Amino acid sequence: MSGANCQPWEFVVVRDKDKIAQLYHAYQENINELNFWLEQRFPWELRHPGFRIEGDVEEQLRQLQSRPGWSVAPALFVVLGDGRRQLASVSGASTPGRHQSHLTDALSNASTVIHLAAASLGLASQWVSIHIPEPFMRLLDIPPLLSLHSIIPIGYPRQQPLGGSWRRRLNEIVHYDRYDQSKMMTTQDVLKYLYKLRDATIRAYVRSRGEKSVPTRPGE
Repeated sequence: MSGANCQPWEFVVVRDKDKIAQLYHAYQENINELNFWLEQRFPWELRHPGFRIEGDVEEQLRQLQSRPGWSVAPALFVVLGDGRRQLASVSGASTPGRHQSHLTDALSNASTVIHLAAASLGLASQWVSIHIPEPFMRLLDIPPLLSLHSIIPIGYPRQQPLGGSWRRRLNEIVHYDRYDQSKMMTTQDVLKYLYKLRDATIRAYVRSRGEKSVPTRPGE
């Protein structure tokens, strides 16, 4: 879906192994390392599961940088957008101060369809958000007028997907006829939810990396 069928998306399909390795190296240097240091602000139990790593800080960073990640993926879909095409949609789609546009909406919609299509073919996919696009745009010779939305590695899964992935209950997120204020989470409730979420998902992250055990907190 896109506003007024403006179809602002374009895709770069990357299959060259050297180019994929270069893109992953750029991701490790420009995004993953930044995420690593920012995650150090949080208690161990609240860190993103990808950054719960054993050892002192130097060892944690070394392990992070040694992960092959999606550098071994056989193909990448790089999702691009041309903001000029959203001019086909209504002007209100870019209302000042609302921090939303039909461009990002349409690119998100297209990305979702790619993930669903991959799953229907028995393939695995990953959502890689790109918050610092410049290094990737240089590597792929992308004109600066375009937006780089995300990278989607595609490949064959090495293991069967985990069954029963943890999800919020339907009665917690669905409201009828009006918003049920009794379901509104307090800030304390949100903090409890984050602890529960991390505990429920850490094993899936560990298994996806081929590791055998959940990492323990440094010093334990």
